[in-house]
Amino acid sequence: MSALRIVFMGTPDFAVESLKILLENDYNVVGVITAPDKPAGRGQQVQQSAVKKYALEKELTILQPEKLKDDTFLTQLKNLKADLQIVVAFRMLPEVVWNMPRLGSFNLHGSLLPQYRGAAPINWAVINGDKETGVTTFFLQHEIDTGKIIYQEKTAIDENETAGDIHDRLMITGANLVLKTLQAIEKGDYPQVEQSQLIPPTTEIKHAPKIFKDDCRIDWSKSLNDIHNKIRGLSPYPTAFTELVSPEGKVFSIKIFTVHKEPALKNDILYNICTDSKTYLKVAVKNGYICIDELQMAGKKRIKTNEFLRGFQINDQWKVQ
Repeated sequence: MSALRIVFMGTPDFAVESLKILLENDYNVVGVITAPDKPAGRGQQVQQSAVKKYALEKELTILQPEKLKDDTFLTQLKNLKADLQIVVAFRMLPEVVWNMPRLGSFNLHGSLLPQYRGAAPINWAVINGDKETGVTTFFLQHEIDTGKIIYQEKTAIDENETAGDIHDRLMITGANLVLKTLQAIEKGDYPQVEQSQLIPPTTEIKHAPKIFKDDCRIDWSKSLNDIHNKIRGLSPYPTAFTELVSPEGKVFSIKIFTVHKEPALKNDILYNICTDSKTYLKVAVKNGYICIDELQMAGKKRIKTNEFLRGFQINDQWKVQ
């Protein structure tokens, strides 16, 4: 086992793979810091984070602070005597936490920094129609996502991939990059590149702010490509949504998970629904059609379009809004 004492910080599924690879490679994880348990779902049942569930299975020491500057937590963290802290999909750390270990703290971020600093890097890369993204390891410092870069790994984004597809791929790629970074730090031989050195002149720096519900409403006045990118960039979570409107004015809210594009030089009246009422459902937009493949009505499960049309009567007189 490595002599390094490591504290791991993370919460969702994305972080589990990185914790797992540390244990599989016989690293000494002396503590796991994750989010407090909280009620979730319709029944408001108390849920443990994905990282906590895995850490319990492996009988690791777990801390779940409400506040990261709490004196009790800071004492507990200090008592773990970590040489290094590894942060994957956790919350912003105060300096008193990230500066505690002798080797510092490094973070795994789901973008090619300095692009897409912020809470939702994978979503925004897809929404913006980027052709590639990746993962970055970097040392934490005062400003969020601005520390010196250690390593990066790129991956292409296919034009039909969703944020979920990219998430699952980067989860594995990221875990391997965490291992590579840790091994380099252990040897004392690793790069530390200022992010400013990776910004060519005239390059636009894109940001990745947290996504709210209002950001998920589909604007059907946008171009075919923009709508397609937004839907796949929000799939499967937090999910793009719109409203179907019947000829009588009844409104039905739906989430849309997967779509494909059908370019056209000339098409129907914008925002009209086009359907055979059996197998396909598409919306007329600029430059073509958005063909809906998977959707979900409020209170129902996610289903394929043909299954939806078997149970919901809809025709060409309907519109979206």
